[in-house]
Amino acid sequence: MAKITELVASMAAPIVEDAGCSLWDVEYVREAGEWFLRIYIDKEGGVSIDDCEAVSRPLSDALDEADPIAGSYVLEVSSAGADRPLKKPEHFERFLGAEVEVRLYRAVEGRKDHVGVLKDYDNGDVSIETAAGTETFAKKDVAQVRLYVRF
Repeated sequence: MAKITELVASMAAPIVEDAGCSLWDVEYVREAGEWFLRIYIDKEGGVSIDDCEAVSRPLSDALDEADPIAGSYVLEVSSAGADRPLKKPEHFERFLGAEVEVRLYRAVEGRKDHVGVLKDYDNGDVSIETAAGTETFAKKDVAQVRLYVRF
């Protein structure tokens, strides 16, 4: 049996594409005693509230009809965001050369957060270029990689 996120992603992808967007990620998480089904979408030039609505309404109807999730949940459709997490190989491939923040489970050189330009992604290992040179972090040590936004 497919995971809920995989099943929902396969249902959501054509709806998202019909709305002129691309599917970035699907999360199914429990927070404060409630289940949330989060659909993250992306679009060249940015995602608007109208894009989210164009996905949310037909997806909600499709989910109601297929009923792939037992119990109640809150459906949320939103932009992947400027500081989006990179999770899939295609995410890393798309953002090679972009500035990212690598968050580690344990501190390296006294820090858990390392910012640099994404140079390589190899089976979960992440390499970034910093002022100090190239740093490579093993998959087992990486908690999260996000696009880094400077203000």
